[in-house]
Amino acid sequence: MPPRVKRPRSPTASLGTPAEPPSSPHRAKKLKLLASHSIQSPFPDYPHPTPTEAAQVHALLAATHPELAAQPRRPSNANDSARTCGSVPDVLESLVGTILSQNTSSRNSTAAKRGLDAAFGRNNFEAIARARRADVVEAIKTGGLANKKAAVIQNILQEVHEKHGRYSLQHLAAAAEPEAKGKRKDGLGVSDEEAMQELVSYNGVGPKTASCVLLFCLGRASFPVDTHVFRLSRLLGWVPQKADRVTAQAHLDLKIPDDLKYGLHVLMVGHGRRCKGCKGSSNGAKSDCVLKKWLREHKDVKQEKLETKLEDAAKD
Repeated sequence: MPPRVKRPRSPTASLGTPAEPPSSPHRAKKLKLLASHSIQSPFPDYPHPTPTEAAQVHALLAATHPELAAQPRRPSNANDSARTCGSVPDVLESLVGTILSQNTSSRNSTAAKRGLDAAFGRNNFEAIARARRADVVEAIKTGGLANKKAAVIQNILQEVHEKHGRYSLQHLAAAAEPEAKGKRKDGLGVSDEEAMQELVSYNGVGPKTASCVLLFCLGRASFPVDTHVFRLSRLLGWVPQKADRVTAQAHLDLKIPDDLKYGLHVLMVGHGRRCKGCKGSSNGAKSDCVLKKWLREHKDVKQEKLETKLEDAAKD
């Protein structure tokens, strides 16, 4: 095997872990997986959810939680990107805020983003990229996993600057006219598929994080699968039991109609957080849930089978 050629170090690389090189096996695997699932589901013979099923569940959850936004909201500078799933107009801020929101509560992630803004200034990405790793960790420590998230954020900023010559991803906000799903018609702008490919190419950015940026910041038709969406999708029988979150997202993004993706994602996350009746616990099995009622009435799922489905859906 020929010796590995090291990439030249950037001026800030010594401040923390260097960004993953573009040719790394992990990055190549991510991009290959994404490309293979952009047109065909990883479960091509699995028929659910049908457009009708998706529409029925959307209507049911919208009636159950009318206070949740079922229609897309325009990104706003007034939003906190760590609290609103990245619903801000600046794409790079949306990405940073979404990373801060991972594996923690909305309250903690919001505090972490405010700490970052207080320490370096809002969207002062150059200052964050060039800062000592310890200073970034200190600024976001309220969000949990601060060491890991600080490394990911600094590495992404360094990669973005190295690739584009500036700390910006605003070129992704120029949407292409679609000829077919994810494909460009006139050669201008950036297609959904191209935006997803670039976001996932950065080390530490997975399909769910990228999908959140597409949906909430860029206003694209995308369907992020977080822990709540994944659990409810398994309960509803929308993905095979063998699916993981990555393959579930690839499957659901192709099966769910574009006009339902925003509302259905928001409603499933909200329902998953609030409802005790669809959680795989002894209390959950006894508590009421509109989705369990829908499964009984529309899919003829018996109570005993429902309890098994609840337990299976809760397994991660």
